[in-house]
Amino acid sequence: MTGRTAIVTGGASGIGAAIARRLAADSALVAIFDVNADAAVAAASAIESNGGKAVGIGVDVTDRASIDAGVAEVRARLGRPAILVNNAGLSSDQPFLETTAETWNRILAVNLTGSFDCCQAVLPDMIDEGWGRIVNISSSSVHSGAPRMAAYVSAKSAVVGLTKVLALEFSPHGITVNTIPPGFIDTPMLRASVARGEVHVSSQEKRTPVRRIGQPEDVAATCAFLVSEEAGYITGQVIGVNGGRNM
Repeated sequence: MTGRTAIVTGGASGIGAAIARRLAADSALVAIFDVNADAAVAAASAIESNGGKAVGIGVDVTDRASIDAGVAEVRARLGRPAILVNNAGLSSDQPFLETTAETWNRILAVNLTGSFDCCQAVLPDMIDEGWGRIVNISSSSVHSGAPRMAAYVSAKSAVVGLTKVLALEFSPHGITVNTIPPGFIDTPMLRASVARGEVHVSSQEKRTPVRRIGQPEDVAATCAFLVSEEAGYITGQVIGVNGGRNM
């Protein structure tokens, strides 16, 4: 990935931060998009302090103008984006009959429409280069559903469909598009659920064949392969990182 420019949305924490660090370690030039601009800059500074090249940019993926401005800044500072990881996400926890239109629209805007807009913003650059890699982070909940998460599961399921369509349309241009649905991963979002008593790590570990909770670095390693030159014959695929829970 030496010299390739990568954009990671929601890259200031959790899985996104791990992906940004891994791509930078693999010599990509990394742009971290996050709605929290200060956190994005801090994450980029941490990468640079370890010898990588990164910039942090405040971007709201629910705002197309913000996305376009962020991509323009990436072109100016790092060059044309050749790698996009759509990781920005927002969860929901409401019974279906209590899910408001506002909540539904917000969850879809972040998880689905944000991915759509980011793809539209960078694909012309990839087409011009004749090379590109897109990885959409979905969710293992698309396999089995999850109570109280209708908006989130619906949005992430649609991300899988979007991935397959883009793979078919853009493969002739040297562009691959795949999705990773992470399983039970140790993230700030998960730790917040544990603190509220909604999730018990030990019981989840017992349900996982490899008998451990996943780490953000597990997802980052898979993502790093999918955006590499060696993965050029892999596209339109759903690559689970879940310790064997969803097969």
